[in-house]
Amino acid sequence: MNSRIAVIVAIAVTLMIGILVGRSWAPVQGGGSEEDSGPEVLYWVAPMDPNYRRDEPGKSPMGMDLVPVYAGDEGAERGVVSIDPTLLNNLGVRTALAERGTLPRRIETVGYIGYDEDTLQHVHTRVDGWIEKLATTATGDPVTKGQLLFELYSPTLVNAQQELLAALASNNTVLRNASRDRLTALGVTTAEIRRLEKEREASQRVRVYAQSDGVIAHLGVREGIFVTPATEVMSVARLDRVWVLAEVFERQSAWVEPGQEATVELDYLPGKLLRGTVDYVYPELDPQTRTLKVRLRFDNEGETLRPNMFARVVIDGSAIDNIVHVPREALIRGGSSSRVVVALGDGRFQSREVLIGIESGDRVAVRRGLKEGERVVTSAQFLIDSESNIDVALERMESAR
Repeated sequence: MNSRIAVIVAIAVTLMIGILVGRSWAPVQGGGSEEDSGPEVLYWVAPMDPNYRRDEPGKSPMGMDLVPVYAGDEGAERGVVSIDPTLLNNLGVRTALAERGTLPRRIETVGYIGYDEDTLQHVHTRVDGWIEKLATTATGDPVTKGQLLFELYSPTLVNAQQELLAALASNNTVLRNASRDRLTALGVTTAEIRRLEKEREASQRVRVYAQSDGVIAHLGVREGIFVTPATEVMSVARLDRVWVLAEVFERQSAWVEPGQEATVELDYLPGKLLRGTVDYVYPELDPQTRTLKVRLRFDNEGETLRPNMFARVVIDGSAIDNIVHVPREALIRGGSSSRVVVALGDGRFQSREVLIGIESGDRVAVRRGLKEGERVVTSAQFLIDSESNIDVALERMESAR
């Protein structure tokens, strides 16, 4: 009897345990089927600050929607960040392809109009004396060939004229030739010597005339001033030809050489391009600006180009073939390295260090770190790069523990 009661109790206990286990197992199976419908969300982070984590959706301190991090993303590639498509659109992210091809050594710089120094004439006297009459009184005054510049009174010239007159009176041929040569050496013109021999009267003032057309580029005297052979009385420059002196950066100094084509544009002549060639490359850099001076020569018909005018200069150097290059705006310059942000697709971006080459116009050559056909970010790349660097720094801190 007791054994029957024990068997019945055991059966009843077993049934109750089975019912309880069945009730607790049913919801677990139902919940498992719902979770299998998508990847498991581990946590939620701020788009611009991976350190800000939450267990449920919400807003970041910057007011942005938190981005879910799914199971399996913890093994993602180093330095790769993912950005929600909506956020990408709000940031205005633009990309461009890394291209392989020819990159010209294009030099864009500034220059200034200057006198053609080959036509510059410096006027000095060959004796001491006084400027008695100054025909040109201001810098910039135009002069024509044969025009009177000034009259000079010099006791030395008066005495030399008297010697020639004495030689003429004595009929001494040797003395006459010597006196004539002395006047020529002192700067007296042949026409003035002939007048002296004809009129037999010494002139108290000797006239100095312009040797060519031009303008007064420099005037260093006034009427009545005492001058010596070391005094620069004035400079006369022609304006039918001018120089354009361009300044080339030190890193581009090896690109330029005589004979290369160049174009010049001035604000004074908007829309008009002056085409010329590099005439001369100066041998040394300016110690103040650290730039190399390059000379271009242009004909100045109508004298429209004025000295000291500002000019924009473009010099076309030789090209480099078979090189990968990207837009200049895609480059992020650092203290010791440069980087670009590469778009990997599906909202994923990677900050990558690159070795750059020459810069030509709005393009930059990439020698290492980027392949042809990869797409780089050209706007908002600084924000993406900063987030990528934060991720890398966190990984280093975690590995150092």
